[in-house]
Amino acid sequence: MNGRLIAIGDIHGCHHEFAELLERLELTKDDRLILVGDLVNRGPDSCKVIELARQHRAISLLGNHELRLLNYRKEKTPVADISRDTDADTYQKLRAEDWDYLEAMPLTYFDEELNTVFVHGGFLPDEPWQRQPASVITRIQSINKEGRPCKRADAPDAPPWADLWNGPPFVVYGHTPRPEVYRLKWSVGIDTACCMGGALTAYILPEKRFVQVKARRRYYP
Repeated sequence: MNGRLIAIGDIHGCHHEFAELLERLELTKDDRLILVGDLVNRGPDSCKVIELARQHRAISLLGNHELRLLNYRKEKTPVADISRDTDADTYQKLRAEDWDYLEAMPLTYFDEELNTVFVHGGFLPDEPWQRQPASVITRIQSINKEGRPCKRADAPDAPPWADLWNGPPFVVYGHTPRPEVYRLKWSVGIDTACCMGGALTAYILPEKRFVQVKARRRYYP
């Protein structure tokens, strides 16, 4: 019998909650663990999160926070010029093996048997998902009047991309923090804002079950 496929939402450096969730999941050697990106920044210890991910042989997908850090490194941005969120702090703490881990992150993970794709942000509904670039699929939250991907903050009235997505495939994603799991016919959003005092959510397939760990505190405003 095949193991479970377990996806976990945005961890953002919340290593205590991540460790507690892993304990509750009681992983076996047949399980596949998929982290849907944004392992780093905002929370207390990004390096410990990467360590735990490595220990548990997780498939970690590229999120916009990892992408941003990799871009700083590629462009040799001086630390003094890094002003976003907690980026500079994380940038300085990451070790060589952490950078290697970030470099190796795939954009998506597709399970043919379940016809389910895992991604950090989401997809534009009218284009083949396999061909969409990192700049779209790690950042998309909503879709504006022009049909372009945008952030919720930039177009508060624009519909979430998931509301316009009529699969197949079914999509499991993070990136857009919400107080509850956002479950639709063809997608499920599992970023439940752990670093903002919410919860860290795991979605277990094929049984379609959720397991959550409450944040110990609010780490990020």
